[in-house]
Amino acid sequence: MTLRLVTTVDRADEETAGNAVSVYAGDVEILRYVHRPEMPPFEGPKPYLHPVRTLAGDVVTAYRPHDHRWHKGIQMTASYVSGQNFWGGGSYVRDRGYVDLANVGTMRHEEFTAFEADHNRVHLAERLTWHTQAGEHWVDENRELSVRDVDDVSWALEFGTELTNVRGEPLVFGSPTTNGRPLAGYSGLSWRGTRSFTDGEVIAADGQGGPEMMGRAARWLAYAGQHDEVDRSSTLLFLDHPGNDKQAPTRWFVRSTPFPAVNPSIAFSDEVELAPGDSLRLRYRVVVADGAWDRARLESYVEDHPW
Repeated sequence: MTLRLVTTVDRADEETAGNAVSVYAGDVEILRYVHRPEMPPFEGPKPYLHPVRTLAGDVVTAYRPHDHRWHKGIQMTASYVSGQNFWGGGSYVRDRGYVDLANVGTMRHEEFTAFEADHNRVHLAERLTWHTQAGEHWVDENRELSVRDVDDVSWALEFGTELTNVRGEPLVFGSPTTNGRPLAGYSGLSWRGTRSFTDGEVIAADGQGGPEMMGRAARWLAYAGQHDEVDRSSTLLFLDHPGNDKQAPTRWFVRSTPFPAVNPSIAFSDEVELAPGDSLRLRYRVVVADGAWDRARLESYVEDHPW
């Protein structure tokens, strides 16, 4: 199936017009990457992927859900960085709970450094900078997104990032769990699923699965859900790269209720300190598939598509 990269999104809303790129597989827009979003500062402005679709055209991401307006499809986040919040919304403060603070930062798109497409692969490379709400420049990021492995029923997104500390003093990456809230270790690459995926099925590597995967380590984790309006299901398979700095195998933040969400956390229960000038390198693969894949099919795919 032929892939196309489209740089101008023909939509009436001004948020995405001229500020996004789209990838098409045949006639289906399988993803839209909004790299210059317009959103309230409290939502933590940052690039995001939405809508993300299966090859059948079914949307598998949610955008600004009423319970968490800062959840936007698939996006790179960081819920706690030395007291700053690059996630959006309130910050969890030990012994106080969630508090709205003047600490919500921004991930700013600076430029695309690669913009490539052929029939079988699309590759984007991007330079970003992270700024605190007070305007301090703390992180330089080099990000890569690739679409590949397109077949009749699935396609894969590869996401890579290199985060470099330019603050001049150590940066500490944490989460609500490292700050005292149990089983809330979200931070890093995050997916918020469409509302109809609530109560979906969680399957993970090595015979694991179910809601008890919250906080557990696994090489991969999959989430299968059903769509409203159409008699179809879809599956998302998330794979952790074995070479991820200080992280492999990752510990997963995963929920099927009250909403569907998956995040290979960079700091679920242990903080990660990044010295001045040092970099944190992470890679993940997200496979978007038609149908509800069972364990055997997931394991077969993982075996047939090694890193």
